[in-house]
Amino acid sequence: MKVCVVGLGKIGLPLSVQFAKSGFDVVGVDISENSVSLINNGIVPFPGEPLLDAYLNEVLTQKKILATSSYQQGVTDADVVVVLVPLIVDGKNIPNYASIDSATTEIAKYLKKGALISYETTLPIGTTRNRFGNLLENVSGFKADIDFHLVFSPERVSSGRIFEDLKNYPKIVGGITKVSTEKGISFYTEALTFNPRNDLNRPNGVWAVDSSEASEFVKLAETTYRDVNIGLANQFAIHAEEISLNISEIIESANSQPFSHIHTPGISVGGHCIPVYPHFYLTTDPKASIVQTARAQNAAMPDYYLEKIRSISKSLNGLNILILGLAYRPNVKEHTLSGTLKLAEIINSEEGNAVVVDPLYTDDEIKSHGLKPFENETNIDYVILHTGHAAFKDFDFLRFPNLKAVIDGRNFFPVMETSFPFLS
Repeated sequence: MKVCVVGLGKIGLPLSVQFAKSGFDVVGVDISENSVSLINNGIVPFPGEPLLDAYLNEVLTQKKILATSSYQQGVTDADVVVVLVPLIVDGKNIPNYASIDSATTEIAKYLKKGALISYETTLPIGTTRNRFGNLLENVSGFKADIDFHLVFSPERVSSGRIFEDLKNYPKIVGGITKVSTEKGISFYTEALTFNPRNDLNRPNGVWAVDSSEASEFVKLAETTYRDVNIGLANQFAIHAEEISLNISEIIESANSQPFSHIHTPGISVGGHCIPVYPHFYLTTDPKASIVQTARAQNAAMPDYYLEKIRSISKSLNGLNILILGLAYRPNVKEHTLSGTLKLAEIINSEEGNAVVVDPLYTDDEIKSHGLKPFENETNIDYVILHTGHAAFKDFDFLRFPNLKAVIDGRNFFPVMETSFPFLS
């Protein structure tokens, strides 16, 4: 069986390799010629995914995988096409479909009769059927569920643990009809293996839901839930500070009861998923006030932490502020929608000077994101901990002679006896 994966990014490439390890002949399509060249030479274009280098070279040696920038080469004769082209939001949080529409159009040009198309890119509810189903039909001249089959099956993995997550989480599949769903179930059952889990109501594996809309809703529900939970935790944290209580102690104690699952508050919510997918949900449920409030709460957290500095120094003007961490989560080199970008934007807009250090990034990489790398120890006024990298645990604050306070945005550091306060 030939499988084409469209989009060889941090999810698409590992998934392509997994399919190849399962015995399929895989062709991956990506618009980046550089990525295509690196992959075909056994070089992963991005670091930090355990086992990916070894697995990629294994399937290359077996001639089970090939990368290309040609849709014609990838899609022609493919029995299954899996789509992992990102869907982003614009400055007004409206989904921008340009890239994935273009990919869908190219797929339709070379689509084989009888093929299964599976969208794994997170989408607003109804997009698979109403947007991409129609587009595929119009361009190909084929009829959905007669000449091709169409499902939505959300990716549910995280960078840095993708192969582990593929085994641990059920694979959700919903088609535009029952026949499409059955085709999707058959493919993923052959493509993936699963670890047993005793905490599920049914065996871990490929799970069918009623429709592509239900499958789209699953992904939006699980990610939007996390954003709402974090928003609530942040409100709890703010109030706990107002009345001089320890929020970490409160959350730990509350969560000792099995029906409480309060998440961890903090300085930002970053990444491809949690800050973005609530906006996808809101496209079909614009009255969801709880979702809107949580998103607004979380988006406001970087400025809330900067207010701690303003309360001491009156303004950010003229201050040199060191931000620890560019990555949006600990010990993973991934910076999409990192709160550090927002922190630096606010600091610099108020005539402060934001500088950044992250053990996972070189100075040139930090500069490439429009940020200043940390250079001068003598003039730092404040330090903000954004990312709880293990490497920061023993960070030496005493080397900064002018340091006025440390703003611990993740409640990361232990209580220390210093001449300057630690504020969380």
